[in-house]
Amino acid sequence: MRHARQVLIAEQMRAAEQSLLDAGETVESLMQRAGTGAAEWVWRLCAGRSVTVLCGPGNNGGDGYVIARELERRGVDVSVVAPLDPATDAAKSARSEWSGKPVKEASGHVFVDCLFGTGLSRPLSDDLRDLVARLAASHDLCVAIDLPSGVDSDTGGLLNDGLPRYDLTIALAAWKPAHWLMPASARMGERRVVDIRVGPLDGAARLAPRPRLCAPAADSHKYSRGMVLVVGGEMPGAAIMTARAAQHGGAGYVMFASEHLHPAMPIDIVHDDTDVADLLHDERIDAVVIGPGLGRDEAAQGRVDAALKSGKPLVLDADALHLITPEHELRRSIATPHEGELSALCEAFDVSAETKLEKARALHGATGMTILAKGADNILVGEGGDTALFPPAPSWLSTAGTGDVLAGLIASRIASGSAMMRAAEEAVYLHTEAARLARPAFSAGQLVDVIPHAYDAFL
Repeated sequence: MRHARQVLIAEQMRAAEQSLLDAGETVESLMQRAGTGAAEWVWRLCAGRSVTVLCGPGNNGGDGYVIARELERRGVDVSVVAPLDPATDAAKSARSEWSGKPVKEASGHVFVDCLFGTGLSRPLSDDLRDLVARLAASHDLCVAIDLPSGVDSDTGGLLNDGLPRYDLTIALAAWKPAHWLMPASARMGERRVVDIRVGPLDGAARLAPRPRLCAPAADSHKYSRGMVLVVGGEMPGAAIMTARAAQHGGAGYVMFASEHLHPAMPIDIVHDDTDVADLLHDERIDAVVIGPGLGRDEAAQGRVDAALKSGKPLVLDADALHLITPEHELRRSIATPHEGELSALCEAFDVSAETKLEKARALHGATGMTILAKGADNILVGEGGDTALFPPAPSWLSTAGTGDVLAGLIASRIASGSAMMRAAEEAVYLHTEAARLARPAFSAGQLVDVIPHAYDAFL
């Protein structure tokens, strides 16, 4: 794993910094490195315009003084607002090296928030919250250093109402969960990270890398490219959407299992009305999707049971998530719950957790399933607790049927030969890119239509 893609909670960040200190760094040297790196991004953004830096009492405020000094050295007009005196030795040292004097208020072009960063666990006081809001409103652009003040680093929760939105957030040393988790993620704007030479930490989450896909080999045929079985049910439209998505995700053969041929079934998807339990004996099937439009009656339960007994890699979505139990063997399955389904699964499997990230990790631990907790933010947890977060997707994905599309893409990537965790990462990126290409206000069917163009972006 590339160290630059690590996502560290506050405790891990403290441990990483301590490792650097044990290796001979000082708090001051790390602050200089972080502040100077952040100043480079602010300097690019301000383009010579005035900058106001809000400095808090801790080391995040110390970073702010370093930023102010570096920008001033480059000829930028810098004001520092410091409602609280520096409280750490490193922050005091950084303050002493900046030539100016703090002011109470300022307005101008670029506001840089260095009030509080990683580790904040309580709301801002009313006066500090109001100060941040005023400074944000009186500047053209807003930059958060490490994190916006008032954000919980580990959960992405907002500790105060009415926090401003930022145009740029500059993470220091490593990404934090809040950079990629809602609701905080929606306030971050563009995101950049400053490397201060933090090494790898065991158990760290990661930002999923942009995938590199490939064209089929020259000697490929439909079966060597992978075969997906989509199991239909009482509402076939959703499953047909899943099958169409699977066609465009890289697999060479998509089969649709249902008792009846639906008039909306594309002619290039193979329909089979064989009993699902018998159909699953076909050794050519590389991945199975079950759940979209399945229903929750006795027949649906039988199809889920048969799919799980087959031992084939499964994508469990929608209705299937309500039909699995602790008695099922689930380790070769990937579940794709939205937040409501995630909570229902936790209840069904006696999992107690608070946040979406904690729920996904705990549910994986209890079931062995790979968990893709989907939504405005996507959280993927796989073997050994490996946890991946993702850049945000267009908000236009919040429409009916897009989850069915994602399920088909995952199965297609599995059938194409990707391991389950990797397949889910590839599918999320394809899904996101397709949403970007589809432009605003698309339907799930229109999303499917642009998947080939999305695929092309990763070749």
